Amino acid sequence: LCTLSITMNKSKPHVVVLGSGFAAFSLAKQADLSLFDLTLVSPRNHFLFTPLLPSTTVGTIEFRSIIEPIRIARPAVKFFQAVCKSIDLKKKTIRCEGSPETKFVLSYDILVIAVGSTVNTYGIPGVREHALFLKDLSDARKIRQRIIDCFEQAAQPNISEERRQQLLHFVVVGGGPTGVEFAAEMHDFLQDDLTKSYPGLSEKMRITLLEATAHILNTFDAALSDYTARLFRRQNIQLRTASPVKKINARKIYLKDGTAIPYGLVVWTAGVGPSDLVDTLPFEKDKSSRILTDDFFIVPGFEDVYALGDCATPQKKNFPATAQVAQQEGKYLAKVLTAKLSGRTVKPFEYRHYGMLAYVGSNRALADLATVKGKGFSTWLFWRSAYLTRLVSVKNKVLVIFDWFKTFVFGRDISRF
Repeated sequence: LCTLSITMNKSKPHVVVLGSGFAAFSLAKQADLSLFDLTLVSPRNHFLFTPLLPSTTVGTIEFRSIIEPIRIARPAVKFFQAVCKSIDLKKKTIRCEGSPETKFVLSYDILVIAVGSTVNTYGIPGVREHALFLKDLSDARKIRQRIIDCFEQAAQPNISEERRQQLLHFVVVGGGPTGVEFAAEMHDFLQDDLTKSYPGLSEKMRITLLEATAHILNTFDAALSDYTARLFRRQNIQLRTASPVKKINARKIYLKDGTAIPYGLVVWTAGVGPSDLVDTLPFEKDKSSRILTDDFFIVPGFEDVYALGDCATPQKKNFPATAQVAQQEGKYLAKVLTAKLSGRTVKPFEYRHYGMLAYVGSNRALADLATVKGKGFSTWLFWRSAYLTRLVSVKNKVLVIFDWFKTFVFGRDISRF
C-alpha cells in the first residue's frame, strides 16, 4: 500500500491536534483560526459527553443524545478520522492510519497530544477477553445488548436454575464514579423496567460492586462515600470492598481471597492507563505513564509539542484524569497558542476545582462541592441541571431532556437489535 504525504497550506502555522475528547474538543471550539490552521485527527469523529455515558447503557438516555460531530461543531477545523500510529519529532510529521487501505503522513508546525487514556486491566488474566468496558458509546451499546441477552437467556424454559442465577448476576469491578453510576443505573433499570418485563425473574436479579480498596468513591468526601454504601445496601446492591480480582474466565470471577463469583455480565471500570501511542513516545512520564509537561503544557525539550488531558499532567501538579480538568486545559491552551502566535505572554495554567457529582440511584445523587456536601433527591435535581447546562449544543440539551421525559413516562426500551 502506498502512503500519502499531506502538507497543509503554509500561509499560516499548521496546528495538529490528536484526539476528540474534552481537551481536544475544547481547544478546537476556542481556537482563533485567523492565526493558524487547525487539523484534528482522531479515530472517533465526534465528541462524547462522558459524564452521562453510564445512562446510555440502560436506555435512560439514547446514544446519539450525548455526542456532537466534530465537522458540525467547528466546520472550519479540518478533520481526519484516523489513528496516529507514530510521531517523527525531528521531521515534525505524524504517521496515521484511517483503515488498512488508508495511510498517510501529516506535517505540522505545532503538535497537540490529547489522546486521552485507555482501560487499565493491570495485567489480570481474562479481563480483556471476558469483561466489558465503559469508555465509549460502542462499549455502552455492548453492555446494553448483553443485559438484554442475559434476561432473554434466563427466561428460556430449559435453563437450569444454577445457570439462570448466573446469567442474572451483574458484576461491576471498580468503585469509582463510573462504576458507582453504572451500578446505580443498572439498579434503576432492574427495578423500574426489567421486573415488569420479565416477571418471575426479579427475585433472582443481583448486582455486585467489587472494589480493591477499603472504600468506594475514594475521591469523594468520606461522609458521602458512606452514604452511598448504605444506600446501595438498601437497594440490595452487594458491596465487596478490599476485594481485588485475581482472574476472570467465561463464567466466573476469581478474587484474591479465593472466592469464585459466577456472573452473566462483568463491567470493568477499575482504572485507566496510557494509550499505545503515549507508550511509544520518548517523553518523561509520571508513575501513571502520563506525559509530564510544564505549566503551559509544553513538553520539555520540544517547544512545538504540547500534551494535555488524561494523557498528560504538569510536573508536580498531578491533576486528576477528569472531564473538568481536560476541558479547562483545552480552553487554556487555545489562549496559549493565540498568545504565542501574537507575540504575547500568558500566565501559567491554574486549575479551578468545581467539585464532583455522581448519580447513586433511586433519583438520588451526590454533590461534593467546595462549600456544599449534598446528597439525596434535591441533589439529583441539581446533578441533572448541572450536566444539562454543560452539554455542548442546544440539540444535545433538547434530546437529553426528551430522553429523560420519555423514560419517566414510558420506561426504558428493552429491545435487542
